[in-house]
Amino acid sequence: MSHRNARLTVFGRRLLVERVASGRPVAHVAAEMGISRATAHKWIHRWRREGEAGLADRSSRPHRAPHRTPAATEERVCKLRRERKLGPARIGPVLGLPASTVHRILIRHGLNRLAWLDRPTGAVIRHYERDHPGELIHVDVKKLGRIPDGGGHRVHGRAAGRPVRGLGFDYVHSAVDDHSRLAYSEIHSDEKVATCAGFLTRAAAFFHTHGITRIERVLTDNAWAYRKGLAWKAALADLGAAGKLTRAYRPQTNGKVERFNRTLTEEWAYQRPYTTNDERTAALADFLHTYNHHRCHTALGGHPPITRVNNAAGQYN
Repeated sequence: MSHRNARLTVFGRRLLVERVASGRPVAHVAAEMGISRATAHKWIHRWRREGEAGLADRSSRPHRAPHRTPAATEERVCKLRRERKLGPARIGPVLGLPASTVHRILIRHGLNRLAWLDRPTGAVIRHYERDHPGELIHVDVKKLGRIPDGGGHRVHGRAAGRPVRGLGFDYVHSAVDDHSRLAYSEIHSDEKVATCAGFLTRAAAFFHTHGITRIERVLTDNAWAYRKGLAWKAALADLGAAGKLTRAYRPQTNGKVERFNRTLTEEWAYQRPYTTNDERTAALADFLHTYNHHRCHTALGGHPPITRVNNAAGQYN
């Protein structure tokens, strides 16, 4: 495989072949291109055997691995991992294998991170992503206790006493595009049907301004407002979108907005002590801008969500 300091890329190999094919000595062409004669002969012979396809990069993985752990043993390793959630240091002695071998087997089968397993069943959680923006929008509500004036226990500590009763809750309604992870949030005093329907309409307008002109489906949990609400169904009909519900008690299905809620609490709601509820509310807009335009997203190759919906100038590449 070629690397950034390689003397020969696919273009260089093709140039090598063209110069030798024109009748020039291989040794002279190799000297000009700063490579050994052996390397030059290797690519010439490969081109003569395979043609143009022989000049392409290929995997250095061997065709055979005679010393690889038997499939039956690998299956036993995977079974212990799924059923008992054991790590390499504990599986190794059970099966008489080095912990390093067990670790490589778990990596090979995608079981090396317990976070990738569904704890009750041991099944690998399969991550998915829709093909284009707007194909699926995840919607959810995060409930947060309101902050009393002067700050709550995060400012004054637990010694200040129990939270002030009667302040109520803020309901953070969020919508996340499955493909791009572009997010939109609003804070409301409830999660009633009319509130949810109005939020969906404004979220669709937000996505439209960022190039997502059509929403095909909206995925939610099984809250009453989403299952039975007439205003919610009317909002879906106005958008020409279909409603989709998650399986009961399966938050993994709605995982992208669930993960966004976690980021929301860590990097906005609990990111620093707030002295008033209005101060926390005002900070939401800055968080959303940072999340959509600047925050690196590991699932997007380190790029922010905006790069997947509005990157005509290539400024985020």
